This record gives sequence, structure tokens and C-alpha cells, in this order.
Amino acid sequence: MARQVMLAAQGLDRAPDQPAVKADILEVVRRMGVLQIDTIHVVARSHLLVLWSRLGDYRPAWLDEHLAEGALFEYWAHAACFLPIEDYPIYRRRMLDAIRDKVRPVKWAVEWSQEHPEIMQRVRSHLRENGAVRSIEFENKSRPSGGWWNWKEEKDALEAMLLTGEVMIARRQNFQRVYDLRERVLPGWEDAAIPSTEELRRTLALRTVKALGIAFPAWVPDYFRQTKKGMPQRLEALAAEGLLLRVEVEGFEGPAYVHPDQLGLLEEAASGSREATLTTLLSPFDPLVWDRQRARELFDFDYMIECYTPAPKRRYGYFSLPILHRGQLIGRLDPKAHRAQGVFEIKALHLEPGVAVSEELTVELAAVLRGLAAWHATPDLVIRQSNPPEFAAMLEAAL
Repeated sequence: MARQVMLAAQGLDRAPDQPAVKADILEVVRRMGVLQIDTIHVVARSHLLVLWSRLGDYRPAWLDEHLAEGALFEYWAHAACFLPIEDYPIYRRRMLDAIRDKVRPVKWAVEWSQEHPEIMQRVRSHLRENGAVRSIEFENKSRPSGGWWNWKEEKDALEAMLLTGEVMIARRQNFQRVYDLRERVLPGWEDAAIPSTEELRRTLALRTVKALGIAFPAWVPDYFRQTKKGMPQRLEALAAEGLLLRVEVEGFEGPAYVHPDQLGLLEEAASGSREATLTTLLSPFDPLVWDRQRARELFDFDYMIECYTPAPKRRYGYFSLPILHRGQLIGRLDPKAHRAQGVFEIKALHLEPGVAVSEELTVELAAVLRGLAAWHATPDLVIRQSNPPEFAAMLEAAL
């Protein structure tokens, strides 16, 4: 039952009834509370894949449009994330607390700004005089080109200003951040509108429980990267005020919590009328699986992204995607979209031990693969290998 509630709260229990429209993007981000950004794109970048898992075929440009139109903003939450603009006050409080308490990564931003006042002033003046800017537009030949460790000083300055709230991301251009002064992106903002630190902590705890559908105290801190200290007491206090509901979950010790707004989902799951029917693939940075401990405890799924693991030591592949099938995490596959060739390659597919290969699973996963390949404009599907070996042939026949 706990699985059903969490999947429903996350929008991962049923396929959408209608084709996606632009407004659905904003609804999904608000439902999750955060949409983590990641640059790896052997398939779609993570944030785009998280949306696809819930919406199916949609236009990725809609996400950029919401950012440019001011419905979303970027800041650190679980990590670097797209966030609903109405949540800016609570993140401004978090920002100011991080500046005061020297919390990473804001600690770096404050220290770097203090060590490089001339560069900060130069970039600040450039923004005031010339408007929004990408870091690539600054010329600096003193550093070699290359990876993120070769950021220009101006890029460092812009990132420091972003982390401390002096600038915001006005839009994305070919995925590159376009920075502008906060006063232009969010005109009229006054810090008097921000909540207190205690209100921030209570709000994030409540939003985590609502986003997860059901949560034990140990699951709550990771979602918005809050401190673990005092979380059980905070949740209990919120329950005592009637802002959360205590529930017992069979097989687990101690109370779990449900947000009152999700009581309907809990009742439907308890009555058996909220069965999960969705089959889809998940990003490694999907909220359902980014807390590896929670994925083990609730779904019995031991998952680790291996892109940071040396190739000889990888077991499942560089960017393996969990397979969600009718309420269970039943396996993972390692894909790569060869866009120039129009080929969507499944390098390897692994089902979990004990998962039965059924016609239902084969047909539904084949449909998912077809949809994902078409969405990438790589319609030719190739499956290299699978475990169990016969599953690849069954999928190819279904395709």
C-alpha cells in the first residue's frame, strides 16, 4: 500500500489520460516540488527524462519557456533544480541562512566573492550596463579551454552571485545559463516577504511528506537536503498540530506520516482501488529513486548510477535507467541515443532476480521503448543483450 501511495503522489502510477500540454510541465514540477538538473545526455538530460516518465511525449522547449516566462527559477534544493517561482521566498530564506551559517555551496560563493572584489564589481557593472549574459560571452584567454575546472573568473563570479541571490537565471540558450540581475528577473522583490528559519524547516518537511505521499522520518531530510537532526521531533510536532497524519506501515517500525492532502490516495490504496498500471523508465535522478536507501527499503531495489564508476567495475552500465512496471522496480537498462544515425541502442537490459518474463511485461516495455526512441527522434531500436538472454528476443519480436 505504501508503494501505491508514493507512486500516485509522484504521478507514476498511471499513464496520462490525454496528450501533454505546456501547463502539464508546471503541474509536474509543482507536484514533485523540485526538478533536478543534470547535464549527462547519453539519452535526454535527466530533467527532461523525469518529465517524460510522467507525461510521455511532450515538447522539451516547454520547460525552457516556463523558465523564460518566470514560472520557474533555478536554485539549489535537492541539488541544482528547477523550482516553482512561488517558492522563491522559502529559498531566499534558505539562501540567507546558508550565507550566515557558511553552508556549502553558498560558503564557497561568499568566500570567493570576498577574495575577488574587483572581478565581482566588473561583472556586476557589465550586467547593469549590458543586460543578461552567458558566461561564454566573456573572453578570457588566460585559462585553457576544457571542463568545468577551467571556468573563467567571470563564470565563477556569476555562479557566486547566483548562489547568494544577486543574479538569477533569466532563461536557457542551448542549455547554457543566461544570467541577469534579480531586480530584472524578479522585479519588486523585497526580503521582507521571506519566512522565518523555523517556518522554512516546517514548510520543507510538510512538502516532502506531501511529495512522497508517505514518509518515515529517515526519508524526509534527503528530499530537500535538510539536516537530519531533529527531524523526527519536527514531524511529530506537525502531526500533533494536525498538519500531518500518523500511519503504521506493515513490515516497518515506527510511525510514518501522510499529508492531509494525500488522504484520498491513502484511502484508495487501502481499498485496493488505486492499483499502479504504469510501465515506464526512470532517470537516475528521479525523486522516486534518488534516495537509494528509500528505494531499497520500499521497493527492494538496490540501485546505483555507475557513470562515476570506472568502466571495468561497472555491473549494469554507464547510465542505467530503472524499469518501473505496475508498481514495482523490476530491472534496469543501459541506453544510448545515437541521434545522428537515428538509432536508439539498448546496450544491456537486466531484470531483477525472480522477475517473471510475461507477455504483459514484454508488450508494455516494448511500447515504452518505442515511445522513448520516437521521442528522441531515434526510431531504430537495437537491443544488444539482456538478462535473462531470451528477453531480448521477446522484446524484438514485440517491437
